Formats: sequence, structure tokens, C-alpha cells
Amino acid sequence: MENKEEPSCSSTSNLTWEQVNRLNEVLTEVVPVHGRGNFPTLEVQLKDIVARVHSHLERSGIRVKDVRLNGSTASHVLVQDIGWSYKDLDFIFRVDLPTEAEFRLVKDVVLGILLDFLPEGVNKEKITPMTLKEAYVQKLVKVNTEQDRWSLISLSNNHGRNVELKFVDSIRRQFEFSVDSFQIVLDSVLSHYEQAQPAMSEASHPAVRGESVYGDFNAALSHLRSKLIATKRPEEIRGGGLLKYCNLLVRDFRPANQEEFKALERYMCSRFFIDFPDIGEQQRKVEAYLMSHFIGEEKSKYDYLQILRKVVDESTVCLMGHERRQTLHLLSLMAFRVLAEQSAIPDASCVTCYYQPAPYIRDHNFSNYYVANQNIPTWLPCN
Repeated sequence: MENKEEPSCSSTSNLTWEQVNRLNEVLTEVVPVHGRGNFPTLEVQLKDIVARVHSHLERSGIRVKDVRLNGSTASHVLVQDIGWSYKDLDFIFRVDLPTEAEFRLVKDVVLGILLDFLPEGVNKEKITPMTLKEAYVQKLVKVNTEQDRWSLISLSNNHGRNVELKFVDSIRRQFEFSVDSFQIVLDSVLSHYEQAQPAMSEASHPAVRGESVYGDFNAALSHLRSKLIATKRPEEIRGGGLLKYCNLLVRDFRPANQEEFKALERYMCSRFFIDFPDIGEQQRKVEAYLMSHFIGEEKSKYDYLQILRKVVDESTVCLMGHERRQTLHLLSLMAFRVLAEQSAIPDASCVTCYYQPAPYIRDHNFSNYYVANQNIPTWLPCN
């Protein structure tokens, strides 16, 4: 069934019944928020926590312009079975955050709501907001600059399906690639739940609007259905979108324009190494990405690291030679470690080894820019 399309190149479109039905399934799902230590697991129905945050913010004097489902979960609602599983459950609350007081109030509201989800029998009187933060919040982020004003509260889930509540006043860049640029406005659905209307059906369901912040909803939706990679100005993305780009490649997405992406890969690599110039930072960033995006997909980690290494090897132009070799060596070691953790190291005849030129040359007449007369590949089989 096709979307009810707006005029050509519109950034918005109304969802079909099939899409609204999938949205309803997502919002009525019960997601566990796991507590640290002895704190109990909270059983949270997504529509309930979103509605409570919305109403408590309004009662606290913060007007909510709208609430949106964002990212891979929104993509799942629009197109099912595209070969990737949606992880984080991202919700955007569009609000005004003019001063530090509003940032604090947003945090206090969310932490206070967590009390409502504690199981019966738990003594809530002695539980402070700080205790709740330590027990249930995976990540707490605040950005307050002239161009970006937003905060993020991520609630823990041991299986990588964190409930992420993002409160946005302004943000320069809201997407990395067209396929993750979708936002679904939830206000009409939340109103439907609040009014306790009969269960949704094809004949009776609220009108729901989707938006692509990429700019062209139908083009972005076509990219998603065809598993094509497209973006704009990757140098504006923190990290250049490099890690997400390789994640798409490992899931059989392909560049919409192969030649254009060869140039874009250089921008991605350059921005990544500008943002993470230290080898330790690079390692922490890649490990954190693997941790949050490949839970339950252990076999894909090795393929991902191989693809990331290939892109870095072929498209990095901003590093000194030793820095580049250092990063490539890091990625090789990480890939080998993944194989070791899986106890899946194959026979030596099937292993591909990476090694660098030997550092033993001491002849002062030796040129650092010596070029061999034969073309020696970087990767050679061990056998």
C-alpha cells in the first residue's frame, strides 16, 4: 500500500493504515528498563511513559509543541523487514529551553515519573531523584550552545533497546543519512489513547503524519525501501557519519551514487579523525558503537570492523602515515579479538593477516619514499 503522498518534494506524508498499525504495536509494547544492582526492573509501556512525560511537562509550565518517534524505530514503522533490527527507542519532545532552569526541570520530571513505574511493595519515600538516576539512567546529555539546545535522558536496557527521551529546543543536524531521517508525529495517537477510544482498525484510526528531515519524504522512503545510502554534507555530522555508514554497508545497503560516495567517504573519514584524533578516543568510540548497535548480532561485528577498516584504508587523506597505520592496526586487532571472543578463528589457510613494513632498516641512504617495482598488496594470506 502506498503512502498518501503530499506534493512532489514535500518533507511530510500521511501514514497508511499498515504503518499506523505497526506504530500502535511499537507504542503498546512493554519494554523493560533494567535497574543496576538490586533495583527492580521497570516494566514500561512506551505510550504510557511518553504520555506521562508530556502531561507532567505541561503541568510544570513547559509547553510541548509536539512529540515524535525518531530514528530506526520510525524507519521500522514505515518499512518493515529491511534487514536491520531497530534498537534504541527514540522520542523527541519539542520544547523551549531558554534557561538552565528548564533543563533541570525536564530532568526532574523524568526522574519523578520513574517512581510511578516502580513495582508495588517498593518503599518510594526514601528514593531520591539522584538514586533513580544512578539506578536507571544509562546516559544523561545536555547541550547548551547558541545553535544547539537539547538534552537526552536514556533509560537502561540490557539488550540495547534503551528508551531515549530527547528534549529539543534547537539542533543543527537531526539525521546522518536519508534512511534514518524520519520522524513520526505522535500527538494524534497519544490523544487517541487518552480518550480511551475503541481499538484501532483500518476503518477507524487517527491520521498520523510523518516527516523526513532529509527534506524529501518520498525520496528518503524510496531509499529505505531500496536499501540505498544517501546523505547531505556529511562533514556537518559529528564523527562524519562514518560508523553509521559502515553499519549500513554491513546490512547490505549500498550508496545511491557510487562515484559521489567515494568523495563523501573522504569527508566522513576527515570529520571522524577531526572529532576523534587520539587513538584511545577512536577505540572507545568504535567499542561503544559496537556495544550499542550489535547486541545479539555478534557474528556481524567482525564484518563491520572489516568494512570500517577498508573504508578508512581507502578514503583517509588527512592523517600522517604513522597515524593512519596506527588506526588500521587498531581495527585489525579489534576484528581479531571479536573472532577470538566468538571462538571462531578458522584454520590458518583461511586467515587473512595484516602486517606493516619491518622497522629494522637503519641504512641512512635508505629512502622513506622508496617504491617497490612490484605491486605488493597490503593484505596477504598466511599460507
